Amino acid sequence: MELKARHLKAGYDKNVIIEDMNLTVPAHKVTALIGANGCGKSTLLKTLCRIQPPLGGEVLLDGRSIFAEDSRQLAKKLAILPQNPQAPAGLTVRELVNYGRAPHRARFFARTTQEDRRMVEWALQETDMTAFADRPIEALSGGQRQRAWIAMAIAQDTEILFLDEPTSFLDVAHQMDVLTLVRHLNTAYGKTIVMVIHEINEAARFADYLLAMKHGTLLYEGTPDEVFTKEMLADVFGIDAELLRDPRTDRPHCIPYVRDLTKEEKSYA
Repeated sequence: MELKARHLKAGYDKNVIIEDMNLTVPAHKVTALIGANGCGKSTLLKTLCRIQPPLGGEVLLDGRSIFAEDSRQLAKKLAILPQNPQAPAGLTVRELVNYGRAPHRARFFARTTQEDRRMVEWALQETDMTAFADRPIEALSGGQRQRAWIAMAIAQDTEILFLDEPTSFLDVAHQMDVLTLVRHLNTAYGKTIVMVIHEINEAARFADYLLAMKHGTLLYEGTPDEVFTKEMLADVFGIDAELLRDPRTDRPHCIPYVRDLTKEEKSYA
């Protein structure tokens, strides 16, 4: 399943954030969108998965506009976990995960099928949430809550999964837990995963492909070894950095330092 953006223009009303962007999301890979705050990462993600309509251009899934797809059929192909999702008070983990099966039912409140129950149990097991299945969402820790939402997304049984800042507000241990799960879903099941992530070293460690944005423009794209350079870090993030190799993963890793901004860069700051 191939996802492409062609001459994409995106933003909010008259506020154009992305203009004339072309990209192809690598199938069966983990792709990370990186860039400074306000560069358009979340806007791009929302437009790629039809949460937000484009101001121009098109988003194609296997050559067909996603905006021409029936919503239920598209939801069988794409799943999204937005930033800071909210659940009704008292909703249990199992009930939340069961919502992920909605696109596969003739009606939203239709009786669950054996396949629905199988997929819910599978999603709970894959996210290590079986022991918490009957707990209310509000009784979970931040890391557990994020795994519960990911379980709902994968119960939807789509080939493509979008994650908007899945590690925000989590401590380091829970960040590693969530990203290790993301990596597992890709390697074990071949899912195409696109995620917005702020921690650049985590992006280089866990992603197969990086899309680096600045001011709504895609400046760099490629594998971590191709993209994660001192030039990119200075250009996109305005930092000086020493580059090392992670001794366990052999992925690039940076130690950032404050860099004096040029006059042009200060005008954007």
